[in-house]
Amino acid sequence: MIQPVKFIAQDKTEKQFVVDLRKRVNDYFKLNHISPKANANMVIKTIVLISSYIIPFIIILLVPMNAWLALALTVLMGFGIAGVGMGVMHDACHGAYSQKHWVNHLLSGTLYLLGSNVLNWKIQHNVLHHTYTNISGLDEDIDDKGPIRLSENKPLKWYHKYQFIYAFAFYGLMTITMLTNDFTRLFKYHQAGLVKSQNKKIAQEFVKMLFRKIIYLSVIIGLPLWLTDYTIWQILFGFFMMHWTASIILSFVFQMAHVVEGAEQPMPESNIPSDWSIHQLHTTSDFARNNKFITWYVGGLNFQIEHHLFPNICHIHYKQLAPIVEQTAKEYGIYYNLKPSFNSALLSHIYRLKELGKIPSH
Repeated sequence: MIQPVKFIAQDKTEKQFVVDLRKRVNDYFKLNHISPKANANMVIKTIVLISSYIIPFIIILLVPMNAWLALALTVLMGFGIAGVGMGVMHDACHGAYSQKHWVNHLLSGTLYLLGSNVLNWKIQHNVLHHTYTNISGLDEDIDDKGPIRLSENKPLKWYHKYQFIYAFAFYGLMTITMLTNDFTRLFKYHQAGLVKSQNKKIAQEFVKMLFRKIIYLSVIIGLPLWLTDYTIWQILFGFFMMHWTASIILSFVFQMAHVVEGAEQPMPESNIPSDWSIHQLHTTSDFARNNKFITWYVGGLNFQIEHHLFPNICHIHYKQLAPIVEQTAKEYGIYYNLKPSFNSALLSHIYRLKELGKIPSH
């Protein structure tokens, strides 16, 4: 079972910060007469992102071309599925896309375009990551990724001093390993009582997952084998490059929001000495808020603080909410972790990888 953790506000000021912040955010939507869910721009964006994955695949299947051009299209597909994951699926799985459950449910299913599993993702992300952000042993996002040490509370190995060099190659394996790791992860969640907590039955979920993965592989590998002249090895290499591209992008976005300078990593104790909302500010960072393309493409996940505080609000609104959150935090003397650009966030992550690979001096 998951170790129970309580977030305990240290004083009335922390509680008042939460009250004031939520009032100001609610007032923003009321005064501007807008819904906190998706708008027309979000719908257009959804169509563009899903098309950027599906159209290159259709072209590969139907248009004879040089293998190198086909490979370039698989890389484009990788950009597409990363964009869909961040900009469509992510909001839908949080229930932030629409007031209608069926719309969120339908768009959550775009995760199957990666060959992954919605139930696993909701448990790992919505339940564990968002509840226990950056707490070692509870937030799986900072668990060791192969030879990569992402938490200061995990054992240090000699090879970790080189991880700032080799980490990025391993980041590229994230989504492709999910094809098989999803099964062991589902069983682990079942043992922890998390599958039952979602009102699901392990046997049914296992069968559904297996069926979906067979369908996915039959389409993404089987159709090129059937309809094109590419060899099995060319197809498998294109499949790998698609996933490697998507994984690098997805990993970068997460790491630059949680494994950077200033993002705390509390010990997994029974009581965390701060309000939950304060904890989110302590463990999360925004980056490149003024970069319009990054904001559009990564589904507003460069506004990670706003997302963690208001996961049920569509990311299309984060740009407007960020100044409200930052100003309120400033008034209450709460640190607001902001990296001004993509490069500064990336360098901060690299520096953090170096620090996590060193033996502490004290």
